[in-house]
Amino acid sequence: MQHLLSNRVLLGQAPRIVIKIGSSSLTENGSLAREQITRLVDVVGPARARGQQVVLVSSGSIAAGLKPLGFRRRPFDVRDQQAASMVGQSHLIRAYTDEFARYGITIGQTLLTPDDVVDRRHYNNVQSALNRLLHLGVVPIVNENDAVVTDEIRFGDNDRLAALVAHIVDATALILLTDVEGLYTAPPVTPGAELISEVTNMDALANLTITGKGSDVGTGGMATKVDAARMATSGGVATLLASTSQLGAALNGEIVGTWFLPRSRKVPARDLWLRHAALVKGTITV
Repeated sequence: MQHLLSNRVLLGQAPRIVIKIGSSSLTENGSLAREQITRLVDVVGPARARGQQVVLVSSGSIAAGLKPLGFRRRPFDVRDQQAASMVGQSHLIRAYTDEFARYGITIGQTLLTPDDVVDRRHYNNVQSALNRLLHLGVVPIVNENDAVVTDEIRFGDNDRLAALVAHIVDATALILLTDVEGLYTAPPVTPGAELISEVTNMDALANLTITGKGSDVGTGGMATKVDAARMATSGGVATLLASTSQLGAALNGEIVGTWFLPRSRKVPARDLWLRHAALVKGTITV
């Protein structure tokens, strides 16, 4: 079990980290923005070279498949989403393969569904597979398997998936990258909104106005990122919410973004999924 990380200055020394990046940070005008992936890898590559093990939870497969299929925006129909994912995933992984190769780093594609967290056999297999990849020096590129999941059975967004993966691999820290510089006291466009530098108690956020869905190509928003931070920290994983451009500064120990302090114990990822993210149906009558 990893020691709890309470000081963000030490983030660049954390032995194992999970980094989540969303579609809005990887795409431009509905297409995969290769230069964005280049900039991301130029931070993650040196971190891996200095000994940090990194798991990258990356959105972008559906967004990357929109232009090749002639879609102007993310489709509503689940079959069209699946088609875009199947087309776009190959473009996404090829880009990561080429960029990490500049640092002599091998990547491994990992596509997950909720069954891989809830079912004990699947859970153990995923845990063993990811740990083996990390042991071999590989950077796993994790994404939800959009080609086979449905609206009824899915993680919902990669923020929650990243929180669960952080527990599966027993990560020291989770970094959630977005297009704003952290969590604010109100939507950033609101006059007087201030950046919250540190959150020690998630209950203190109850009175804040936290928005939902962000960009047209993504599925999450600030609300899902706060939920993911809650999931991660409740099980002992320190969490940083910051803009994609701040990743390098964060790993250099600079005070950026919003830092969520972890609680004092870890919780199995399956329990976190059932508690925070699973769709609950039915009633109990006594």
